[in-house]
Amino acid sequence: MFSERTNWKLELNRFTQAVEEARVRGASLLDLTASNPTRVGLQFESAAILDALRSEKALDYDPQARGVLAARQAVARYYDHVCARGRPDVSGNASAARDTDGVHPERIVLTTSTSEGYSYVFRLMCNAGDEVLVPKPSYPLFEFLADLQDVKLVPYPLIYDHGWQMDFPSLEKAVTARTRAVVIVHPNNPTGSYVKSKELISLNSFCRTHRLALVVDEVFLDYGLDSRSHASFTTNRDVLTFTLSGLSKISALPQMKVAWIVTSGPEAEVAEGMGRLDVIADTYLSMNAPLQWAIPTLLEQRYEIQNQLLGRVRDNLVELDRQLAQQSACQRLAVEGGWHAVLRVPVTRSDEELAIELIREKSVLVHPGHFYDFPSDGYLVLSLIAEQREFGQGVRRVLEVLNP
Repeated sequence: MFSERTNWKLELNRFTQAVEEARVRGASLLDLTASNPTRVGLQFESAAILDALRSEKALDYDPQARGVLAARQAVARYYDHVCARGRPDVSGNASAARDTDGVHPERIVLTTSTSEGYSYVFRLMCNAGDEVLVPKPSYPLFEFLADLQDVKLVPYPLIYDHGWQMDFPSLEKAVTARTRAVVIVHPNNPTGSYVKSKELISLNSFCRTHRLALVVDEVFLDYGLDSRSHASFTTNRDVLTFTLSGLSKISALPQMKVAWIVTSGPEAEVAEGMGRLDVIADTYLSMNAPLQWAIPTLLEQRYEIQNQLLGRVRDNLVELDRQLAQQSACQRLAVEGGWHAVLRVPVTRSDEELAIELIREKSVLVHPGHFYDFPSDGYLVLSLIAEQREFGQGVRRVLEVLNP
C-alpha cells in the first residue's frame, strides 16, 4: 500500500529507548544535545518579533513565486552585511576584495525551511535515481530528504589532521555519470569546519570538470568562533551554486519557518535554473504572507541574539577545555564555528553503548558519533548552546565515565 521511498525503520533505536526509559522513571537529564535556541534560556525581543507579524499587508494575497520583493530585499541586505566582512584570499588572509554586485533579490527564492530548499534543488537537478555527493560526517537529515526526492546519496569523507579538510581524491572516486551535485555544509554540522579558500578553488575545478552544481548549507555561517572572515558561497560565480540558509539559526527562530535559496554562478545557468525554480516554487506557494512581511524585522533581531549565542558557545568551549585539561582520556577536535563540539574518546565500546551508559548511569544526554555518520566509533558530539551550568555539570559527569 505504501511507497518504497517511505519504507523506513520506524522502531525506536536503543538510544531513543534509553532516553524514554529515563524520562519515564523521572530522571532529570542534563541535555548536552540541545539544539532548540528557544529553550536554552536566551532573551528574545518578544515585542518586536510579535509586532512584526501584525502587518496589514498580510491581508492581501500577492502570490509571487520567489516571495514578496520586500522580504527578498531584506535577505539581500543581510548578504550585503555578510559580504562586507571581506573574504579570505587563497592564502587565508582577509582580503579587501568584495563582490560589488552583491546578492540580487531576483536570485532569491523564499522557502519555509532549508529542508524545503533542499527539496526544490534536488527536484531541479536530479531525475529519480540520480546521485548527490554529501559530506561524512554531517547532519543526518539528508538521508530522509534524499529518500523523499528519489535521490541517491553518495558520501565523501571529511578527514581530520590538525583540523578538518575535504578529501578530494575521495570525491574523484565517488563521482559517476549519474552525479548531479555536491552538498557542502559551511560550516559543517557537527565538525564546525568551514571550506577554506584553497578548497573552494579545487571544489570549483572539480565541479566544472564533472558538470556538477554546488548545494551549500550556510545556516551556521554567522557563528564563527575566531576573528577570521568566512565568505558566503553566494559570492561564488565559477559554477552553478545554490546557497541555503534561514532564520532558524541566523535569528535563532526555528519556529518562524523562514528560509531561502540564493542562486549564483554562470549567467546562462543561473537564468535557466531560476526559471525552473519559479515553476517549482509557484506550484507550492508555501511561504505565508505574515512571515514574509515580518522578515525585515526578524532579520534585524539577529544581532542581539547572535551575541548571546556566540557568548554562550565561547563560554561553554572554555569550560569544556578547562575540564579536558585535567584528564588525558579524550580530546576535543578543532572547531571553527557552529554550535557543537566533537570529542574523540577511547573506543572501549560502541558510541551508542557509551551514550546509553551516560543516560542510565549519569543522567547525561549526548549524541553518539554515528548519529552524524562518523566513520568509526570513538566520537561524542556535545551541544555548545546548552545553559552554562547544565553544560559544566554534564561535561563533568561524562569525563567521570571516560576517566574511571
